[in-house]
Formats: sequence, C-alpha cells, structure tokens
Amino acid sequence: MRLIWDARNMAPGTPLKKSTPAFAALAILCAAFLHHAVAQQPAVTVQLLAINDFHGNLEPPRGSDGLINQAPAGGAEYLATHLRNAIRGNPNSIVVAAGDLVGASPLISALLHDEPTIEAMNAMNMSVSAIGNHELDHGPAELRVRMAGGCTGAETCSPSEMQEPAHYQYLAANMVAEDGKTILPATAIRTVGGVKIGFIGETLKETGDMVTPNATTGLQFLEESSVANAAALELERQGVHAIVLLIHQGGRQETAQPRTPLGTALNPNGCENFEGPIKTIAEKLSPSIKVVISGHTHLFYNCEISGHIVTSASAFGRMFTRIALTIDPANDSIVSAKATNEIVTRDVPKDPAITAIIEKYRPAALRVANQPIGSVTADITRTPNAAGESALGDVISDAQLASVSAPDKGGAAVAFMNAGGIRTNLLGPSDGAATRDVSYGDLYAAQPFGNQVIVKTMTGDMLRRLLEQQLAAVGDARLQISAGFTYQYHLNAATGQRVVPGSIKLNGRALQPTDSVRVEASDFLYQGGNGLTVFREATNPVSGPSDIEALSDYVRAHSPLSPPPLNRIQRLD
Repeated sequence: MRLIWDARNMAPGTPLKKSTPAFAALAILCAAFLHHAVAQQPAVTVQLLAINDFHGNLEPPRGSDGLINQAPAGGAEYLATHLRNAIRGNPNSIVVAAGDLVGASPLISALLHDEPTIEAMNAMNMSVSAIGNHELDHGPAELRVRMAGGCTGAETCSPSEMQEPAHYQYLAANMVAEDGKTILPATAIRTVGGVKIGFIGETLKETGDMVTPNATTGLQFLEESSVANAAALELERQGVHAIVLLIHQGGRQETAQPRTPLGTALNPNGCENFEGPIKTIAEKLSPSIKVVISGHTHLFYNCEISGHIVTSASAFGRMFTRIALTIDPANDSIVSAKATNEIVTRDVPKDPAITAIIEKYRPAALRVANQPIGSVTADITRTPNAAGESALGDVISDAQLASVSAPDKGGAAVAFMNAGGIRTNLLGPSDGAATRDVSYGDLYAAQPFGNQVIVKTMTGDMLRRLLEQQLAAVGDARLQISAGFTYQYHLNAATGQRVVPGSIKLNGRALQPTDSVRVEASDFLYQGGNGLTVFREATNPVSGPSDIEALSDYVRAHSPLSPPPLNRIQRLD
C-alpha cells in the first residue's frame, strides 16, 4: 500500500499542525496502513498443554490409579517428557492446569509440604492453574507460604533446606472474603507468540464443604458461571479476546451401562452420555469463553457444549490435553480451537530434571513408607457396592472405632468414615501367595489427610437425620460405617424419608430418637465437612489419634486382614 501526500498548496517550511485538515488526512492514511499491515499477518497457532488433579503423583501411580483403559500410564518423569516433546513441535506453547496439583499427595510429596511437586511443576514450566479444593486443605495462608518457598514449616533453615518458590500462579475468581474481594487473582494474561490469552481460574462452589471448614473460615465460594462471565467481560475491556476458563469442577461420560467403573474402556476423547456440574456451568458461559479446561472428577472427556470446548485429562499425571488455538493477531481473538487428550505412556525417556527431584526426596519418603505394618489376604477396595458400602470403608471405620471404643478413650459405639477421604485400594497378593505385606506407605496412600479421630455424643434422632443428609448429598459424601451399626434405605424415596423407620440398629437393637450414642468421626466431619451439618450438633468431645495411626494400629492387630462382607448398609430399591 502506497501513501501519497500532496503538499503543493502548503508554503515551504509550513509545519504540519494537528488541527489542520492535512494532518487529519495523514493520520487516517497512517491508521489505514497500519491496520492493513496487521491484517496481513498470518494467524498464530498457540498450543495449550493442560493437566488436572495431579495430586503430587511424582512416581508412577500404582494399581488402577496407574492405568488408562488398562494400559500403564503416568509418572512425572514421563509426563514431563511428553510435554517437552509437544512444546518442541510448537514453541508457542503454555502449560496450564485445572487445580489439585497438590494435596492428598503420596508420601514423597506430602512429607515435605508438597515442595517436591512444586519443584516438578516448575521444571515442567507450569504457568497458571486454577485453585482446587485440595490446594485449600490447610487454608489459603498456608498455600501462600508453600508457594513462596523459603523455610516452609520452620522458622529457620540452612541454605540447602531452603525450598524453591513456585514459578506459576494460582487463580481463584470465585473465592472471595466476607467483603467480596478475591483472595487470589481472578485472571491472568499471558502473551504467547505475540498474541494475548486471558485465563480465568475457579474452584467449585462446593469447596467449602470439601475441606476442613476451619481452613476456609471467612471465605465464600460463588456460583461459577456468573463469576466467569464477569471476569471474561473485564478481560475484554482490557483488550483480551482469547479467553480460557480453568475450572476445578467436572463431569463424566457414560457408556450404555450407568456409572461406568473407573478403568472401564472409554474413548479418551469422547463425550458419551455426558453429565455433571460442568455441563450446566458450560451452558451458561459467555460465548467469549471458547475453551474450558476442567477437572475434579478425575475422569477424561473431550466435549463441545453450547459452543465451548470442555476437556479433562483424567488425574495423577496419566494424561494431558493438547489444545491448538488459532488466533487472529489483528484482534487477538480465537478463530478456531481443537482439543485432544493424550495418554502419558511410559515408553518415552524419563525427564532427567524430574528424575533428579524424585531422587532428592525419595530416601526420606522411603524410610517412612517402607515400615512394615501387616498383611492382607486379598484386595481391599474402596469400590462401593449398590448400597454405597465398600470393603476398605468398613475396615477404616472399624479401625477408627477400635482406637476410641475403650471407656477411657472416648467410649465410642459407632464410627463413620467419609468415602471421599479414601484415596486408593489396599492391594492383595498377585503371585499366588497367601498374603501380601502392607507398609505404612500403602496405608498412607489410602488415607493421606492426617485427620484427627474425635468422639462426641449424638442422639438417635441426630443419627437418623445424618443418614438422610448423606443420602441426599452429591459426590463422595456417603458415609462408611463400623461393624454393629446397620440401616436400610430406599434411594428413590422422597428426600428426608429414605431411611426405613426402625431399621437403624446398633448391635441388633433399634435406636430410639432419644437414645444417646457415643459416635466417632474425623475432625473434618465434625466441622460439617461434605455438607453434613448434623455432625455440628454433637456434644461432649474427646480427641483420639490421627486416622492413619488408628488404621496402622488396627492392621497390625488384625493381620492377615481380609475384606469384610458388605452387609452393613442395605438399599431396598
């Protein structure tokens, strides 16, 4: 494009003033030239590489947690290599996450306040992540300390003990204080390949029910879609038009068989019979949010919902999502987007930087994890039956009851364990042996939260209302119960009327509304965790050991341990 300017009517040396028609014409021509030049720039392809629910799994996860459709997957050394190879294919790449990078972690990470995982995320060039509920297990103040590095968990430390700060940023648009202000940034803008991308980060609105209530005192978790839309509008006011939502909330795809078990073959890039909270959220999102990277359910899917790409890459580093964004540099808007979930196979070289991190922290973890505790005769799993009862839930409930049943320990007669607090299975022998040894690490993997066992007094009426409340709850709020306590229910009955009258029994005797019962539960539950607020009505507390101590003592005393019969809870429909 040529600019032609006729100055024949201007006297020599006449300055070109901003107020003259000549200057205005020149400005218009220059603007047109610049617009034409920008418009001729080719579109930029930016690659988003996304993970979710890593949970400190530096080493390859074991059992079904280390499989995708029965194929071995995961391990931070392999994940880092897959990400590096993807970046090599497109330098215009950015690594992002949808929360729960830390928390509920294996010993190698949890023993050191998840510092090993923070170092690993730094090594993988993590840039920005939504906050998940497990990042808040110890509250936002503790998270900020961990992210800042330094002498985490100690007042002073030597230079060799100084922990590395996080090089990535957490976002939490819908987590606000009582005054309505955000605790962490709501959004972040990254420039990649010369174009700007805006990221919004959110956690699920039920976060306050999923972590110890004391950790979120004074915080509110707002409805996700309205907050995301407001954040997107603000990004657009700042001139950012390529917008991605990172959100710690999810859904699941189903085969024709409802409630597909984990590990059942599904298409990693499928969206079959999709359901879940993220679907409702996506349907309400502004069209300006083109991509939604989700998590929380630990499942994989790749959907298009109401014009939005919605993805999740399973959990524990077994998958990552590769998203190609074609962006118009004239206005930094997304022209097209395509997502693919990819399995983190273990047939690639291990990333040496991650290997060095694991080798640095593994000796301390092994000293604790390898302590022998007992043995089991078969797999004891967290998989529930149709009534919602699991073998491992029964064992953990029995263990906690045993730790505080003595009169001088609290005198508990029944114990409750929340299903969501059971993170993996106890694996039995696989080589024809009669038993398999169980280590402290095995037990810690199943119960990694370090909750405290507490005994309080509840009435028969409180227990009935508690059972009704957990039957009406969503997610992993279902309670596991100790031996001697039984009840029956109709799940399809009206809310509040599901438990069969007279079916709540303790050692065969029907509980009456006015009966007083000493009940064991964790501090998480007694603070109203999982939304089970009836627990807050209990009185006369007596504190017991940590949950992992109770389980360790029980396995020692009862080895070899076998799966108990699932006969405590009975569903009648």
